[in-house]
Amino acid sequence: MRVAIVIDDHLMQEAMRVSGLTTNRAVVESGLKLLIQIKRQSDIRKLRGNVQGIAEDYDDKKMPEPRF
Repeated sequence: MRVAIVIDDHLMQEAMRVSGLTTNRAVVESGLKLLIQIKRQSDIRKLRGNVQGIAEDYDDKKMPEPRF
């Protein structure tokens, strides 16, 4: 998707500096991915204390690694 937006130059430069990314596109895409990850984690945290009935044979070490 093509989008024309105005981004503060200092904000973009700082994001590039701290992330090590070298293009505006990479910085924006990285920021969007991080926003999605944070929001999903927030949704998961809301479930805390609501999960019941975990199977006795559950072993988290057998779970596949998450893909990002």
